[in-house]
Amino acid sequence: QVQLVESGGGLVQPGGSLRLSCAASGSIFIMNVMGWYRQAPGEQCELVATITTGAITNYADSVKGRFTISRNNAKNTVYLQMNSLKPDDTAVYYCNAEDQIHRIYWGQGTQVTVSS
Repeated sequence: QVQLVESGGGLVQPGGSLRLSCAASGSIFIMNVMGWYRQAPGEQCELVATITTGAITNYADSVKGRFTISRNNAKNTVYLQMNSLKPDDTAVYYCNAEDQIHRIYWGQGTQVTVSS
């Protein structure tokens, strides 16, 4: 059974940094696309960033220039480096992955809170 296990969330002051990690286990396939989504209280879930096995990236406009997504294909792991964090970045962040036969997986979510 495939599992996405996230880590790295927490409480940080505005302007600070956090790094999220997500490891896919239990799959015989390399994940074609891996990414991060987030959901703030009372809001819809939104895309933050995605990355393909070929390192093609896509970012939400709201995080461009502040967040960087990267991955280790051999480990089926994706990272999200978040810098210059703002209170509006407060949300539950979910890891997402699509395997080579187009099955979609979600992590359990990790809370990121940006507050002074």
